[in-house]
Amino acid sequence: MRRLLLAALLSVAASAAEAFPDRPISLVTGYAPGGSTDIAARILADRLGVHLGRDARVVVENRPGAAGIIASEWLKRQAPDGHTIMLVESSSHAIAPAALVGGTRYNPVEDFSHLGIIGTAPLILVVNKDFPATTAPEVLDRLRSAPPETYTYATSGVGAVVHLAPEMLALDLKTRFVHVPYRSGGQMLTAIFQGEGQFGIAVLASAAQQVRDGMVRGIAVSGNRRFPSFPELPTLAEAGVPGYDLVTWNLILGPPNMPAAVQEALNKALVAALAEPALRQRLLTAGVEAWAEPNGPAEARAFLTREVAKFRTVVERTGVKLEP
Repeated sequence: MRRLLLAALLSVAASAAEAFPDRPISLVTGYAPGGSTDIAARILADRLGVHLGRDARVVVENRPGAAGIIASEWLKRQAPDGHTIMLVESSSHAIAPAALVGGTRYNPVEDFSHLGIIGTAPLILVVNKDFPATTAPEVLDRLRSAPPETYTYATSGVGAVVHLAPEMLALDLKTRFVHVPYRSGGQMLTAIFQGEGQFGIAVLASAAQQVRDGMVRGIAVSGNRRFPSFPELPTLAEAGVPGYDLVTWNLILGPPNMPAAVQEALNKALVAALAEPALRQRLLTAGVEAWAEPNGPAEARAFLTREVAKFRTVVERTGVKLEP
């Protein structure tokens, strides 16, 4: 009887996989429109649909709140049929599980199906256009030498990577800043433009266009090398903060226990989309370097496991805490 039941279940799963997708796929982000995850999701959505075939359509769905925690908790409860997937990043799946008092109601690795890595993105130190310094060393010297809590930085929310990054910078500069959180990357950059925050460390994908348009001034990037689309900007390490190296990333996850065939179909579509030179260039222009290494579900899981451990160390160092 048990064998017959197992055979029946496998048959149902196989039939479902063969029919996948049979309706539009929701690609969820945990942030409002205009932020880095939303930008990456919209660049990817159309091409994922093309590579899935069967006239597939992928629709971006924004579920903002609590640095992606609310959407992540919601995703865990959805049907594992492949029609609801999520573009996640370091804030929801590495920082929040470590910083939230009492922890998240999801394990960032164990409670999801791993569908692939999109890419990595440095952060960028941006300042209000009237900030009284121009070069990266000058800006850092101003931040370092002013009395503690002289300068205010804006973020897209408490506990996001853009909150952690300035706190890391404050530790390295041996000072303190005043934190003013907003609800999205777009609101954060508007606040800096209007002078409500004098600076911020934004995800490059959120800030790239505003920097090009002169809305805010780009000063330095956070990775261990200069970013190809902004080669004129030094790294923070080059500019006078030795060892500062923090980047964010985007992965696509699904609810737990997705059928292997559905995971494979979604992963193949993602890998095929990321192989397109035009899409890679669009991501690069937006501030995301598309993943070029092996990129199956196993690699995505291993990558996420490593990043969770790394960010836990950073959270412990900064002492950032999230209240439930």
